[in-house]
Amino acid sequence: MRCPFCSNEDTQVKDSRPADDNSSIRRRRQCSVCGARFTTFERVQLRELVVIKRNGEKSIYDRNKVENSMRLALRKRKISEDVIDRAVNGISRSLESKGDPEISSSLIGEQVMDALRQIDQIAYVRFASVYRNFSEASDFQKFLGQELEK
Repeated sequence: MRCPFCSNEDTQVKDSRPADDNSSIRRRRQCSVCGARFTTFERVQLRELVVIKRNGEKSIYDRNKVENSMRLALRKRKISEDVIDRAVNGISRSLESKGDPEISSSLIGEQVMDALRQIDQIAYVRFASVYRNFSEASDFQKFLGQELEK
């Protein structure tokens, strides 16, 4: 593992333990050159997923994009980091276990919306407004009206 401070490739693992969600391993490392300490996380990846976007373009699935979009929707909401991490891990595991290495971006968006619906209603509406491309206030009214019927 390369040191993020001095770019030395020789680092030593000082401590390993399961992360809070038991889906990754947290490793404390120390650089043998500069002595800096840092933490890394190791996750199991069942297969590499390819995302098919709405325009037909393909890209590699990036867990960080899902996490960043959820964090943006949850900004200024009092939601713990652990809740967000568990939701992102759940979405990633669900996508990996589908069996198909190609997944549509709309499937990811729907899973993020479902997770946000469970976590925080305001974040859910925020995400939906961007994901569904709301352009005027009536779009919010229609969306919220449909949600109340569920």
